[in-house]
Amino acid sequence: MADTRAAPASGAPDGLPVPRRYWSVATIWLAMLMSVLDGAIANVALPTIARELQASPAGSIWIVNAYQLAITVTLLPLAALGDKLGYRRVYMAGLAIFTVGSLGCALSHSLVQLTTARVLQGLGAGGIMSINAALVRQTYPQRMLGQGIGLNAVVISISAAIGPTVASGILSIASWEWLFAINVPIGVVTIAIASRALPRTEGSGRKLDVTSAILNAVAFGFLIMGAEGVVRQSLVLGLVELAIGAMAAGLLTCRELGRPAPLVPFDLLRIPIFGLSIATSIVSFAAQMLAYVSLPFYFQGVLGRSAVATGFLMTPWPLAVGLTAPFAGRLADRYPAGLLGGIGLGVFAVGLTLLSMIHPGASNLDIVWRMAVCGMGFGFFQSPNNRAMLDSAPMHRSGAAGGMLATARLLGQTAGAVTTAVFFHLAGTHATTVALATAAGVAALAALVSLLRLKLAPPSRPPRDEIGQLAA
Repeated sequence: MADTRAAPASGAPDGLPVPRRYWSVATIWLAMLMSVLDGAIANVALPTIARELQASPAGSIWIVNAYQLAITVTLLPLAALGDKLGYRRVYMAGLAIFTVGSLGCALSHSLVQLTTARVLQGLGAGGIMSINAALVRQTYPQRMLGQGIGLNAVVISISAAIGPTVASGILSIASWEWLFAINVPIGVVTIAIASRALPRTEGSGRKLDVTSAILNAVAFGFLIMGAEGVVRQSLVLGLVELAIGAMAAGLLTCRELGRPAPLVPFDLLRIPIFGLSIATSIVSFAAQMLAYVSLPFYFQGVLGRSAVATGFLMTPWPLAVGLTAPFAGRLADRYPAGLLGGIGLGVFAVGLTLLSMIHPGASNLDIVWRMAVCGMGFGFFQSPNNRAMLDSAPMHRSGAAGGMLATARLLGQTAGAVTTAVFFHLAGTHATTVALATAAGVAALAALVSLLRLKLAPPSRPPRDEIGQLAA
């Protein structure tokens, strides 16, 4: 069943011409490679960094948390800024800030300095991640959008897969500072390419609501810190943080709900396909994180695998995502995302169920093929779902759509990680099995939600030559 979509208006630009398109894609890939890798390598290097900076384990966690929180609280405000100023400007500013932050990390001599530099890095990564999807939409022709999103997923998956290996390799021949210093020359080259290759888009000129941006930061920041605090630190402090986050979220909702182009894109969430795609994304990433966080404990604690072996056993999942996503992206240019996503999430649920049934005497091969099934299912879902989110939003709201796409991913991952911590607290030695079984059920539910999109007609989008009128 083919999925018909609105074509660009006659004479309107439809993506970038070749070879400029390839240079724009290279910029997008290099920026995503750096931002994703920096999230992964810090986890591996954390013990080394903490030891050399003489920081406590609890204090060193902020090297990771500062980066993630800075990204989370800035995604939607920076996406709105991209809609206002133009996507290229915000993206290049994000690249520059990320590069400067990387240099700051490499020159840090204390935990406070490093954490501050990581916040700066996170602000830059927020500028990259919030605008990434909008630039992909502007770079590729409409008929190739799914393919472009699929290739983007490959870069992200490979970056996540090689992150631990890259970190280990650098640490084996150099000090931890080089984990961040290597970004500086790459960042400079990427900025140089971006200045000539990225698509130039005019912003709406609409004023950014600073009050809403502050409420957004308070809401997301305190909700995430509170959820983690309830499980890992103080119950009372965690509940207070959750209450502050909930109050800020309520105020933000009341302020934004009736606006034509709100910072939190309620206008897009009212579009049935967009809203269902966001819900599916949050739930599926929660299921993924339930497995990602719990499996290493099972591999090492129950199956007796070493840390190195555990790293290799986790690798088939992202590699399978990378292999499947481009194929699914091509299919998404022809067939409905609801169908493709439902199939992918169904396979994902089967893979999680098979993982939950692994016995203590399982061989590496038994684990590897099950991990690959999970990755294939998730990759088959991800590209069509991301395409559906972008394609259902008006072109002048591409930044908001991309910001919400990235926010949904982070919210799902946070929910999955917190839920896994609860399971370890309550279920003890059976936590991994419970987490995997729960993830399988959640993935199956997400598959049903995805199939609901088949009942919705493809959204009608404004032609490109009308975008300026809409933005005005």
